[in-house]
Amino acid sequence: MIFQEGFALPDPHVQERVGEADLSGITMHTPREYQEDLEARVLSTFAARSSAAVRDRPEPPCAVRPAYQRDRDRILHSKAFRRLKHKTQVFIAPPGDHYRTRLTHTLEVTQIARTVARALRLNEDLTEAIGLGHDLGHAPFGHAGETALTRIYPDHFRHNEQSRRIVEVLEQGGQGLNLTYAVREGIYLHSKARRDIMTTAWGTASTLEGQLIKICDSVAYINHDIDDAIRAGVLREEDLPAEAVAVLGRSHRERINTMVSDLIHFNWWATGEATPPNPPLIGMSPHVLAATNQLRDFMFRAVYQDRRARAESEKARFIVETLYAHYVKHPDEIPEELRRINQQRGEPVERMIVDHIASMTDRYAIETFKRVFIPRTWGG
Repeated sequence: MIFQEGFALPDPHVQERVGEADLSGITMHTPREYQEDLEARVLSTFAARSSAAVRDRPEPPCAVRPAYQRDRDRILHSKAFRRLKHKTQVFIAPPGDHYRTRLTHTLEVTQIARTVARALRLNEDLTEAIGLGHDLGHAPFGHAGETALTRIYPDHFRHNEQSRRIVEVLEQGGQGLNLTYAVREGIYLHSKARRDIMTTAWGTASTLEGQLIKICDSVAYINHDIDDAIRAGVLREEDLPAEAVAVLGRSHRERINTMVSDLIHFNWWATGEATPPNPPLIGMSPHVLAATNQLRDFMFRAVYQDRRARAESEKARFIVETLYAHYVKHPDEIPEELRRINQQRGEPVERMIVDHIASMTDRYAIETFKRVFIPRTWGG
């Protein structure tokens, strides 16, 4: 579709949609330019602007979609994103239909973050793109798989680093997705240290949207992991620490509402209507942050490190480590596309093996293990 010079969207209800923003004088040539002009007038002064987005490989702009919306679409249509539906969140290969997977976790993170971003007048497209891409690099079996690869891969494995590698290198047959810098940075910097959801071992995103995803990742998984743990019989609602519950709420719905409301009110400066902290960083109020960290620490002790969870995790780690050892001896069994990328980049064979194993879904890793190591019956 080609848009002629002077193209404009019909906008009799634009004023109704954006409130009291001054839209007079907007000149529109394409839908993308319309959206970029709208961003300049409606978004906070602290929000990232699509018109300022930068890619490593310059490419002609889309006539319809601003840069961050385009990034979101590329992630959504990637193979790595589709594989998330069969990757573990916490419970490995759960029998029920209602347990979270890595895909549903990703969607919950993204929608929680978009709610806050909209309230703070930040860039929702950028927020959504980072949210959808932040966990692309998770290995099969959740953190058990990540721990296994970390133990055996000489250069150390972390899912946030693998997520960035997927969008920069592995997708599109070795070309990557050519995402903007802000999206790739947000994906890489979403991880945090265990002791505090506000800390990070990698650095702080330069955009408020990237900072927001890091916090909303914790908001989502702390709450939905409680829900899943109760469903699995690992926890009871009354087991939750009383001090944290008193601050955050007794139900799943109340706790998320408390955290989201706190993010909005505590960071109201991000709308441009209050004095920002120095430096301007997205955060939580001290009492809500303390309660959130207390709940997170409880989940590590009561669920993530539970003896039953550890027993299943050891099995998962055994599968990953055994497959790794097998592929070291038989690298020719790695898919041809990954072998070609590895050869073109001149990387060690171990890097290719990690890329292959990390890409596996739980189901595919189990089936591969069975195919390679479990004898099959045969008739005379």
